[in-house]
Formats: sequence, C-alpha cells, structure tokens
Amino acid sequence: MVLVELELLSEAELAIAIASEYNPTRISFPNTPDIWVRDVLNIGVDPVYLLATLKAKFLKHGGKLLEFTSCDRVKIHPNGVEIGLGEGQLTSKLFIDAMGHFSPLAAQARAGKKPEGICLVVGSCATGFEQNQTGDIFAAITPIQNQCQYFWEAFPARDGRTTYLFTYLDAHPDRFSLEFLFDEYLRLLPTYQNIELAQLNFQRCLFGCFPSYRDSPLKTPWARVLLIGDSSGSQSPVSFGGFGSMIRHLSRLTSGIEMAIQADALSNQDLQLLQPYQPNIAVTWMFQRAMSVGIEQQVHPDQINNLLAAVFRSMEHLGDDILRPFLQDVVQFPALSRTLFQTSITNLPAVIPVVPHVGMITLLDWLINYINLGIYSGLDPLSKLLNPLLTQLSPQQQYHYQQLFQAWKYGSGKDLGRYKLKIES
Repeated sequence: MVLVELELLSEAELAIAIASEYNPTRISFPNTPDIWVRDVLNIGVDPVYLLATLKAKFLKHGGKLLEFTSCDRVKIHPNGVEIGLGEGQLTSKLFIDAMGHFSPLAAQARAGKKPEGICLVVGSCATGFEQNQTGDIFAAITPIQNQCQYFWEAFPARDGRTTYLFTYLDAHPDRFSLEFLFDEYLRLLPTYQNIELAQLNFQRCLFGCFPSYRDSPLKTPWARVLLIGDSSGSQSPVSFGGFGSMIRHLSRLTSGIEMAIQADALSNQDLQLLQPYQPNIAVTWMFQRAMSVGIEQQVHPDQINNLLAAVFRSMEHLGDDILRPFLQDVVQFPALSRTLFQTSITNLPAVIPVVPHVGMITLLDWLINYINLGIYSGLDPLSKLLNPLLTQLSPQQQYHYQQLFQAWKYGSGKDLGRYKLKIES
C-alpha cells in the first residue's frame, strides 16, 4: 500500500503484482499447540512485473536507466559527486547506494569489520505437494543440531510451494557451509512436509547468506553519499533481508531525501539523520543471540524451542496488538513489556536459561536499548505537537527536526498499525 500511497502503483497494478495470496499461516514448535494467524506474511509478489512496471514509470517521468553499466569509482567533491562508469562519468548532488549487503561502499565504510551475526537460508520452490493451502511463518521440528537451531518457513507460491530452512549463527570460521545446510534441508524436508523427495518437481532452488552488524543502520562517513536498504543494514538481525524494511521506510526516505537536497543538507552529519539509531531494531539483537548457539557453547537441545514456544504462547494469549507487530518484525515498547511480563509469570523456567546463554554484556546492552525504546515511545506524541512550529524555521532546520521526529516514530515502531490481525482459534 505504500507504493500506492506514493503513486508508484495504482490499485489495479498492485493487484497484478500480488502473484499469490493465502490464509491462514502457522507458528509451530515441537510438543506445543500450533498457533494459526491470518493476513500476516501471506502475500507473494511477482518481482518481474513489479520491477518492469516501476521501471516504465521511472522512464516515463524522465528518469534514465543505465543497464549493463558498471560503476567503478565514486569521487566526492565540495559541490557534488563524480560517478565513474568505465570510460565515462556522471555527476550528481547525491549518490544513493542500494547495492545490498555486499556493497563495496558499505565494506569500505565498515573497514573490514566482522559481522556479529549471520542468517543462512536455503530453500526451493517445487510442485507435487498434496497440501498447499496454508503456510508457516516460523516452524521448528528438531532440537539444536550442529550448534544451531533450524527454523522453517513455507508458503504457497504461484509455481508450487516454497520452503525455506534458515538458521542464525555467528561468523566463526569453523561454521558449516551453505552446501552443508542445503544437504540438511533435503534430509529434513520429507519430515517437515510429510512427503518424499521423489514426489517433488523442483522449479528452482535458492540460498543466501545475510550478515548483520550491531553498528546499524550504517552511518555514512562521507558527504553526499547515502546508504539505504541492505547496504545500510537497516533491517533487524532476525530478518532475511531489507525488502520489507525498505518498503516500510520508503515514504520517510523519499520525503527526507527531498528535504535534504532542497536544503543542501548533504554533509555526512546531515545524511546520517536519514539512518538514525532505532531502539526497536537494536533490542532484537538479544533475540538473535537467544536463537543462536556459540560454536563451543553447551546448551540444552530444546532450550531455544522451549523459549520461543513460551514467548509465542504469551503473545497469542495477549492478543492481536501484541502478536502482530512482532510477526511483522516491528518491536513496540508496550507489546514487548507485556510479553516479557507474561512469559516470566507463566513460564519462568524457559526464561531463566536465557541469561547465561546470551551473557551479561548482551543483557545490559539490551536493557539500555529497551529503556530507549520506552523513551522513544514517549517522545513520539511530542512530535505531533511540535511539528506545526517547524514552518517558522529555515529549510535546513526543518530537515533536521523532521528527521528527529521520524527517528522517534520509526524507532518506537509507531509507523506500523494500520491493518488488524485476525487470530483463528
């Protein structure tokens, strides 16, 4: 709907871009009742149509697209950016890097820093499944194996059924490879979906490695260069990638970039305001740590499953306003606080092992971010009162305060909440 609100797609075009839609979807852990929800992560997008449609509109409105053209250098000058294209070059006021996790500019800005977290994902889309009407948001079928907890996701697709196996790790060099994880996927898929591999006709296979850094979103060290999407690491460490967060922040970034250019607020300090600290992302680092196991760490095989089952049961008990934001990868202070309280009261034995598992440093860091999440939640209503006063300020001051207000809103998860979740009993 953000694409419609920004007039990038019409309602009719959005309907065509939605290639598949299904209900309900499941959250499942061993030895505990399944949770079924509706209208969350239940839409499949046709990327070919979506990109082709947006490309056509971009060109129609005067945009220029240089396909099959490499960018080999970016030089920053006091009054602009020089972009090297092999033998040629372009000039611009602002360079926006959307080159993803492995952007060379992001790598240069991080100066070779090792990622604190890795999400490995393998999967396929195949036909031949007897049951293909429902999906899984989050499922586990095994205890901890190979020093990690395996998670599954499945959903109906236009070309069959898509299934993923994913896990959270650190970047230790002794970790297994994507090839090994794909072997595990093929080994466990028959158990997960109750089907033999010989019954399946694989349409395509996929794999990915998604690094995540605690120092995120990445603040550009250069003037006139802005990193967005996966380049900036603006998604949470429990997400696969930043398409969802990119869409969620698209309106904010669109208006913010326009204000920055008009106000000539293009220094590195100015542009860093477009990728602010967000405590609702920062608190998820403990979730990632709680769902991963150190290479030599000894934990009970069912510890992660027991913890997650307890947390999701608490959120189900608390209702729509608690469960929905978490499933959409948005953490809000009231929902998080109520979930923690409910889980501690009803299932303390599942919570206690988390403390030695994640360690005191991680726990204290989480506590700081949790307090900041509460502060941001309290500050967000203040922005509505102060916003009318911005018209009295200069364009550059308006830009600075507007980005501060946006940081409060998005950093507290208040940008989410238009659509309601229905829970099936």
